[in-house]
Amino acid sequence: MKAFYAEEQKRHDPKAVLSRGIAKPHPEKPARVERLLAGALSAGLSVERSKDRGLGPITAVHTPEYLDFLEHVFARWQRLEGASAEVIPNIHPIARKGPYPASVVGQAGYHMADAACPISTETWSSALWSAWSAVEAAEAVMAGAPSAYALCRPPGHHAFADVAGGFCFINNAAVAAQALRSSAARVVILDVDLHHGNGTQGIFYARPDVLTVSLHVDPMRFYPFFWGHADERGEGAGLGYNLNLPLPLKSGDAAFLEGLATAFRRIRAFAPEALVVALGLDAFEGDPFGGLSVTTLGFSRIGEAIAGLGLPTVIVQEGGYLCDALGDNLAAFLTGFGGKQP
Repeated sequence: MKAFYAEEQKRHDPKAVLSRGIAKPHPEKPARVERLLAGALSAGLSVERSKDRGLGPITAVHTPEYLDFLEHVFARWQRLEGASAEVIPNIHPIARKGPYPASVVGQAGYHMADAACPISTETWSSALWSAWSAVEAAEAVMAGAPSAYALCRPPGHHAFADVAGGFCFINNAAVAAQALRSSAARVVILDVDLHHGNGTQGIFYARPDVLTVSLHVDPMRFYPFFWGHADERGEGAGLGYNLNLPLPLKSGDAAFLEGLATAFRRIRAFAPEALVVALGLDAFEGDPFGGLSVTTLGFSRIGEAIAGLGLPTVIVQEGGYLCDALGDNLAAFLTGFGGKQP
């Protein structure tokens, strides 16, 4: 299996995240890349540099208004007297149906869901290269590879069509799925991150051509709180094309695999022609977020189970934060998946 990555993805280096009202060191650090690369190499993957694929694959799932904001907001923010070193919103609209603000402060609140996605001078470039890695992996699968891995960093599954959030700016899994649609009539996104992929759900919520399925910790008491509940089934033409499988806090391997079995029944009923796995490794028992209790062996079994679907598969990296086992967990998933490829 090939892995795709570009060094520019490391340049985004957020300094702080607001958590429970306190500024803390940001957990989505460039050092994650070295651990993930080591894991990919340990699993026998060959790493190729991603190419500049332009804005076309990205505008297919994100609005031009939002992309214009992402590209230029940092320079605009720096012209504000007394502005912070990073773009961090301090006001958010209760509803987004009113006028679009001219002020960069208002636009930051409009386009950023929370204070977990600070924007600095390298954020736009890193997010682009992360998305292009997803495009490269999708192109490899469309060219005949049974699977490919996109080492996407920054991650993407909390990014909506026009909103950043939860460390995410461009929705890499959505970009990959949309790219796959050029050769696959039906694509499924299976999100196995600790957190619900609310942005991915939002992008495809009214569409019947992309099935979105997510296993994650119950959001009643965990980020993203307002999305990821079992009664969210889609809307309009997409009603019945979204499945959320929230798991109780601290659930381990057995509960996760049981949830996967439910997910697979829905996936098979959809008869997809391609699969995107939004791979979060933060469900690990030793991850700093501590929401679930999946073991390293559990990730191998998850990878093996997903490979059993027998679908052309793009694996897109989402969460998984700095801990000693981060690289080992990726290697376990990829090895488990590779052992069952058709």
